[in-house]
This record gives sequence, C-alpha cells and structure tokens, in this order.
Amino acid sequence: MGIFNAFNINASGMTAQQYRMDIISENVANANTTRTADGTPYRRKVVTFAQKTSPQDSFKNILGKASDRYAGNGVKVLSVKEDYKTEMNMVYDPSNPDADENGYVTYPNVNIVTEMTNLIDASRAYEANATAFGASKSMAQQGLQMGQ
Repeated sequence: MGIFNAFNINASGMTAQQYRMDIISENVANANTTRTADGTPYRRKVVTFAQKTSPQDSFKNILGKASDRYAGNGVKVLSVKEDYKTEMNMVYDPSNPDADENGYVTYPNVNIVTEMTNLIDASRAYEANATAFGASKSMAQQGLQMGQ
C-alpha cells in the first residue's frame, strides 16, 4: 500500500464521520419537531457506512488473492435511513395544536442521550482518523528527509 492510499483512507474516514456528525446534529435540532413539511413528526435518521471497494472486489476474490493491495480503500456512506425501529414519543398535551383526538402529541423518536453518545463516538472516530493521517504525513516527511 502506498503512502497516498493511507492519506485517502484516513480522509475518507474523516469525511464519513463529519457527515455522521451532521446527521446527528440534525436529529438533535429536530428533537421537538412535531410537524415537518409533509405534516408528520420528524423521524430520527441513521447513517450506515460500508467499505469502499472496486466493483470486481467480492469477498471470495479478495480472500482468494490475499494480497496487501486489497487491504481496503477507505469508507463511504452507504445510506441515510429513517429509524422505524424506535417508537415515537407520545406525550399527553391536549392544548397542543398537533394533538390527536385523545390529546396525545407524537414527538420524534430522538433520544438526546443516545444522540450525544453517538456524537462523542463520531468525534472520537474523526480524531482517530486525523491522528492516523498525521502519522502517515510524518512518515512521508521522514522518508523524504532520508532521501536527501
């Protein structure tokens, strides 16, 4: 693996984690949004990552060749999906204009504690990629100095 591949892998990790932090921020900002443009409450969004690979790179091919050049090409955002597994929060508030006929308001399925935990995780992953990028940069600089 070349030194520039290391830069690309670390940069893709930082980009993916930055995007994840943006989505988490959107979730936190909409934690109390009971009505979106389509009239429904905001639904929490979740980011999914996948390894960047070439179209011809199947697991069988990679395992069969077992070469360092297939060690990985970084990470990419696979999808951003709405969370339908977590239930929406129902709060009794008959004075709210978004209350149903029983007086319950449907609030988003955003849990601030979960979002803050995910934000810390994404921040740490970003920092790890930045540290690895710095180490790769330092190795490249030392290699160039040795060649002088």
